Amino acid sequence: MLRLSKPFDALYRPLAMVSRVANVVGTLVVLGLVVVVNTEVIARGVFNKPFNGTVELVQLSVVLIVFLQLPDVVRTGTLTRSDGLLLVMGNTNPRFSKFLRRIIDLASAFLMMLIAITIWPELIEAWETNHFFGTPGIFTAPWWPVRLAMVFSAVMCSLLWLCKAFGDDAATDEITEAPDSSTS
Repeated sequence: MLRLSKPFDALYRPLAMVSRVANVVGTLVVLGLVVVVNTEVIARGVFNKPFNGTVELVQLSVVLIVFLQLPDVVRTGTLTRSDGLLLVMGNTNPRFSKFLRRIIDLASAFLMMLIAITIWPELIEAWETNHFFGTPGIFTAPWWPVRLAMVFSAVMCSLLWLCKAFGDDAATDEITEAPDSSTS
């Protein structure tokens, strides 16, 4: 008999690798943003020549950073959430807590897939129309890379949550539980 978790466990490893790479790219965008902002501050303060497009680059970078790093946050289970009830239930009724956690993961996967489906037409439109943002003559950048990062992130998050919902817990849990304070 085929266990439902096997395909999701097999899918999880490459998804985890891609999410790590996306996280690294997001970190490199952060470093690039630091360089741009510092260059702009020095150019403005020392040479009285501000760097054109800093505001637009910061806007673009913040969106890219969030969406590139989100899949790895989902992978590691470090997404900010209120899981106090699940932790308490895990001590008193672990099976129900596990069931509820899987339901939450399924709902999260569904919502992220809805986000991907919603943004997809905007990505296609930005690509086909060569839609740009910024101030013409000063700084412009295409919208499609931002939309692509958003769709990529939403699909990755959805697939990772499906792996967590249907996969083997040992294969998808990469973080350890907080140490029990009563044993000290």
